[in-house]
Amino acid sequence: MSRTDYFHDPDAPPANSVKVAVSALVQDDQGRILLIRRSDNGLYSIPGGGLEAGETVAQAVVREIHEETGIDVEVSELVGVFSNPEHIIAYDDGEVRQEFSICFRAQPIGGDLRTSDESTKVEWVRPTELAERDIHPSILLRIRKGLEGVDSPYFT
Repeated sequence: MSRTDYFHDPDAPPANSVKVAVSALVQDDQGRILLIRRSDNGLYSIPGGGLEAGETVAQAVVREIHEETGIDVEVSELVGVFSNPEHIIAYDDGEVRQEFSICFRAQPIGGDLRTSDESTKVEWVRPTELAERDIHPSILLRIRKGLEGVDSPYFT
């Protein structure tokens, strides 16, 4: 399924859903960030996805990162809650979702890099190399807030 992201776009369709999503800033011992290239829109992103019934948000983070990247992680802290109503995600099945993502920091504890149906590329990227990747502004905000390492979580 493909998707189109609208960001502060007056021509964006009105949202018809809000779903809980999770994401995580994962850094290895060299400070590199785990990124995927999404198969649905071709943009680079930190890994994440939807919360499923019966799981905690931390369990969803662990599951989504493993599904999309092959990396096993341990969730360590909350980066923030990102709920910008000006970020609209339209799917080709008619769903038009308002952004709502809870972002965490997580540390890799095992696994091997691999792609999935949701990722066409998976790689460790130095923070200085982020500008070389096509990353949506909402994801860049999550990365920036995660790298800041402040004492209290960000929220919108």
